[in-house]
Amino acid sequence: MSSENGNGNTSTSSSTLLEIQNLKKYFPIKRGFFKRTVGYVKAVDDVSLLVEEGETLGLVGESGCGKTTTGRMILRAIPSTEGDVFFRDPELGRVNVTELDNQKLTQVRRNMRMIFQDPHASLNPRMTILELIGAPLRAMGLAKGSELEDRVSHTLGLVGLAPEVMRRYPHAFSGGQRQRIGIARALVSQPNLVVADEPVSALDVSVQAQILNLLQDLQDQMGLTYVFVAHDLSVVAHICDRVAVMYVGKLVEMAPTLELYTNPKHPYTEALLSAIPKPDPRRRGSARIILEGEVANPANPPSGCYFHPRCPYVQDLCKEQEPVWDEVAPDHFSKCHFAHDLNLVGVAA
Repeated sequence: MSSENGNGNTSTSSSTLLEIQNLKKYFPIKRGFFKRTVGYVKAVDDVSLLVEEGETLGLVGESGCGKTTTGRMILRAIPSTEGDVFFRDPELGRVNVTELDNQKLTQVRRNMRMIFQDPHASLNPRMTILELIGAPLRAMGLAKGSELEDRVSHTLGLVGLAPEVMRRYPHAFSGGQRQRIGIARALVSQPNLVVADEPVSALDVSVQAQILNLLQDLQDQMGLTYVFVAHDLSVVAHICDRVAVMYVGKLVEMAPTLELYTNPKHPYTEALLSAIPKPDPRRRGSARIILEGEVANPANPPSGCYFHPRCPYVQDLCKEQEPVWDEVAPDHFSKCHFAHDLNLVGVAA
């Protein structure tokens, strides 16, 4: 398993598929007639983590915390401001995605794919299902003609759709079926790594369970590795092996799923867990933690710990000094000055 030190640096193992080092994304703020840069929105601010082959890493947090931006930078769908993204490609070996030329980036993207959040907006209504799923194969030069149709047909079968639907258009399908089509488009090139950007948040609860079970079945069949971006911690508990929690562009906690849910070591994680619906409201920890104040402004973050204006356990040190990324238990990391001292409430196993 991977290890990390207080500076967020990582040490890889032979099973490490993805390694992110000190990743940052700053969006410039421009004002005035000449559009001069007067500041930056720090959407992602110094994120480091490892993803092991075959695992599902959940990336969670409130809207605007930078989790989707992180997912897009992994595939270089948007460029990073600083940092490195190392990926172990089956053909090229360990490569830095942020430094690849266009030809090698296209080659690596055969093995790094993305499932988008909105199954309605992510599918071009003017294209047939065959054209939509076959587009990556054509763009990467992997297949054409009858071979392309065969691969699309096979991939549709993997996601539970009949091959006959490939001549239809997206409007003929329900939301759950459209998301299955989006999954098929991501898997048609037979990738190793899939970044799933809130793939079930736009679906009904009953359909969510079907899609989550499908993703797990496909992982077993194809040996996939997932980075699963989400804000619903009940969904994350169902599918993820480890969970990384983000707040205002920074990682604040990361641990194996069961450990993080039952034994949180950051006050923000405790607040997120308190929002999970519980079947028995009489259980300890069933009270919802309502955080005071607003989420910190990533263009003008507070001093010290970014979470201190909302933290119920805040002390003077939190306002003055940024906490370090610390391993508080085996494979359990937290960015809190008092992670070893606080007795935080999780959820029942």
